[in-house]
Amino acid sequence: MQLEGKVAIVTGGSLGIGEAIARAFGREGARITVDYFHHQEPAEQLCRDIGQDRAIAVQADVSKVADIERLVQATVDKFGRLDILVNNAGIEMPTPFLEVTEEQWDKQLAVDLKGPFFAAQAAARQMAKQKKGKIINISSVHEDVPMPGNAPYCAAKGGVRMLTRTLADELAPYQINVVGIGPGAIATPINKQTLEDPQKLQTLTNSIPLRRVGQPEDVAALAVWLASNAADYVTGTTFFIDGGLMVNAGSL
Repeated sequence: MQLEGKVAIVTGGSLGIGEAIARAFGREGARITVDYFHHQEPAEQLCRDIGQDRAIAVQADVSKVADIERLVQATVDKFGRLDILVNNAGIEMPTPFLEVTEEQWDKQLAVDLKGPFFAAQAAARQMAKQKKGKIINISSVHEDVPMPGNAPYCAAKGGVRMLTRTLADELAPYQINVVGIGPGAIATPINKQTLEDPQKLQTLTNSIPLRRVGQPEDVAALAVWLASNAADYVTGTTFFIDGGLMVNAGSL
């Protein structure tokens, strides 16, 4: 198993991509802390599925530094170390630029950029003691491709892009790898409206060279590899997993 003996935190781990990553990590032998904000029962069921001696659910709001620090401490208290952080928690609030409020901006940036920053900081402090670790930031193709009507989200993901690169350089002396995963269109709750609208779904599918929307498990498979020792020489870049969507970015 690729992650045998390793300990991971997956933020936003109760649903969608986070859930798939947590399950995949569990199958590969990792012990896992599943962070959740609202969805307690799915998080606890996920831990039961993985194995209650190998997974714990912790409620934490990643927009609050105190919650992040408590999340990391709970993991170390339970499992004795921390090897992998997956910064997956995120929100999307599509709104025309001229109508975006200060409250929307602050909330989106707090979860999508502040959260990954301070989660990486708290995790890296522990990993630095161990002289090894992996930080995986779940970003988006929209760290690179504009998405009109979603400017705060794109700004946050663009920030994650440079956060990944900067931390990869700064944390390299501690043998901490920092990488990004940039999913394209994935079948998760955040894309529910598009997935349930046949016309929108067809338009989206037509823009993807592989002619299908990705599954959370597609992203999870990449995350497993990046978290494993096989990817120890990989750092400071984003791996886009989009079925070729970015090839047709100009038509989005």
